[in-house]
Amino acid sequence: MTDKDQYKIHEEPFYQAQGDEVELYEAAYAARLPVMVKGPTGCGKSRFIEYMAWKLGKPLITVACNEDMTASDLVGRYLLDANGTRWLDGPLTTAARIGAICYLDEVVEARQDTTVVIHPLTDHRRTLPLDKKGELIEAHADFQLVISYNPGYQSLMKDLKQSTKQRFAGFEFDYPAAEVETGIVATETGIDAELAGKLVAIGATARNLKGHGLDEGISTRLLTYAAALIKGGVEPKAACRMALVRPITDDEDIRDTLDHAIDATFG
Repeated sequence: MTDKDQYKIHEEPFYQAQGDEVELYEAAYAARLPVMVKGPTGCGKSRFIEYMAWKLGKPLITVACNEDMTASDLVGRYLLDANGTRWLDGPLTTAARIGAICYLDEVVEARQDTTVVIHPLTDHRRTLPLDKKGELIEAHADFQLVISYNPGYQSLMKDLKQSTKQRFAGFEFDYPAAEVETGIVATETGIDAELAGKLVAIGATARNLKGHGLDEGISTRLLTYAAALIKGGVEPKAACRMALVRPITDDEDIRDTLDHAIDATFG
């Protein structure tokens, strides 16, 4: 198996388009533009990128960004072994070498001094300097950089610099319309459309509370969790409380409000 093969997605991920995002992404990839995908938690950003990597037949290397991630975690470092030191490429370097799509998920979680290393890859240079190794990598012709983040969690401490944002073409995602989301939940889990519609209605109730005690509404991902529990034999009310309410809030009043919505939906 080649380096490319191990990063390729061999089975089609389920993705329900909500507009012309598939065609627009294909155009961005054809021009090798770096892409930014914004949207709330669990709305399908990562699934979209997986689907596009599959559709384009390109390898995908995903990095889950976090506040402890250093530039070396992205580009690589020297390691000690029995024979001395050896260089180990990081995921960004690997993607640039083999021509993969490199997806930095929740990039704002990384420190700003770490994200600066992506700049030379996102303009006309398409290069990645490995200062510690004294090497300048010219990105493979198939390489593309994709980043994602949730604007709802933006703050002065956790936001991208304008000098970074303006290097990307952007997609803005949101939760799907009710009928589309119902179809997604039903297809993903195999439950019937009527039950999926009830779960989506509960999700809508929670999303209406965003900014009124909830930082984030119930995601499409959580709706599929509840559906999977019900499909597995869990009583619907219990499944909803477990998958839809308890993960998103510790506030007793909000929890009671959502529990009442579940009771009203399932009788």
